[in-house]
Amino acid sequence: MTSDLFSAAAAERLKSQAPLAARLRPRTLDEVVGQRHLVANNSPLRSLIEGDRLSSVIFWGPPGTGKTTLAEVVALTTNRYFERLSAVSAGVKDVREVIERASERLGQFGRGTIVFIDEIHRFSTSQQDALLPSVESGVITLIGATTENPYFEINAPLRSRSTLFRLEPLLVSDVKELLQRGVVAESVTADEEALDTLAQRCGGDARQALTALEVACALSHENDRHVTLKHVDAALGVSALRYGRDDHYDVVSAFIKSIRGSNPQAGLFWLARMLESGDDARFIARRLVILASEDIGMADPNALVVAVAAATALEHVGLPEAQLNLAQAVVYLATAPKSNRVALGIWSAREDIQRGVNSEVPAHLRDGHYEGAREFGHGVGYVYPHDDPRGFVEQQYMPESKPGSPQIRGDYYQPSNHGSERAIAEKMNSVEADIQAQNKARKDK
Repeated sequence: MTSDLFSAAAAERLKSQAPLAARLRPRTLDEVVGQRHLVANNSPLRSLIEGDRLSSVIFWGPPGTGKTTLAEVVALTTNRYFERLSAVSAGVKDVREVIERASERLGQFGRGTIVFIDEIHRFSTSQQDALLPSVESGVITLIGATTENPYFEINAPLRSRSTLFRLEPLLVSDVKELLQRGVVAESVTADEEALDTLAQRCGGDARQALTALEVACALSHENDRHVTLKHVDAALGVSALRYGRDDHYDVVSAFIKSIRGSNPQAGLFWLARMLESGDDARFIARRLVILASEDIGMADPNALVVAVAAATALEHVGLPEAQLNLAQAVVYLATAPKSNRVALGIWSAREDIQRGVNSEVPAHLRDGHYEGAREFGHGVGYVYPHDDPRGFVEQQYMPESKPGSPQIRGDYYQPSNHGSERAIAEKMNSVEADIQAQNKARKDK
């Protein structure tokens, strides 16, 4: 009896000393803030949780959006046994022990088991494989939480046996509501301006917001427990932007698509986002060099020159000064005329090679500079274009298509009407017309 009282008192003390985010963790779905698409009345997830009919699920979303919170609500409402594992510390042995206990529980008492695995993306392939048979047979119901894209980080068989629920960053109004609860829990008062600023600067991360509020409350001791903007600024410091691997790919995608879409304002915004998040500036420069050829190409040949110059400047100058060089390249590339015809050309040519077209070099184009080359016909019949006053001659440059083999397309580069490609198209058409005229003249003779 004494031992139980002592344990209860210890647990109560630990609870009172827990971080603010842990103390404010909801115990029911009605207390959950945000994620209305998941927890609203009559929503599928809410119905499954309240009916204790939840099957294996994966909660995917940025930090501080409520993945663990939803799992804890399930733990408090289910009649099934609830086991917790952290992928950071658990190994295959731990997984197998949990499954073994779940099997015994199901066999002896007919009671199911829910296994919650936080940071499930950290589990190796073998650890995830160890879960498969028991998830498939229903020995356990899996709840996985991950900040990374499950299509990249979760084994396809395990993912296909689970329902995926996407959690979004909290709205500013949702974070503000949590902060107001935190102010009450900490027994302090706060300026509206301070709470508004904190809600706006936490990036939809409830945990970050409440942690910063807790620090601001501690700093406000000297000011009669009243939180001001000064305390919030001090608590936030240089607030690190949320930037997981999934965010990185999304931001890079937005960056490239904005420049491709000729929007310099958005291009600069996403450049700033990557730089502020500590992304590798050399990676950014490489992406610009690729874009210059893939999305602009011959519509503005100088685009590649500018992109390479920015990459070179980055190596010579370094950050933060090289942000100017990168910004200049972004603006130039975004406002340049666009064409993907160079990219389509090389992709089409490689597709032909992969299809197995004849790729033997015609004899007259082969190297004829070594002794004995002419005995094989190498270089024989080659016409030197510079000997022609026009600077070009008609002769076979592509391989011949062999009977039974795939036909060579040959029309790989088709210039657009954008920028410099209009002049290139005119030049190509002029050459083609000249060649056709010569051929006609020969036939007429």
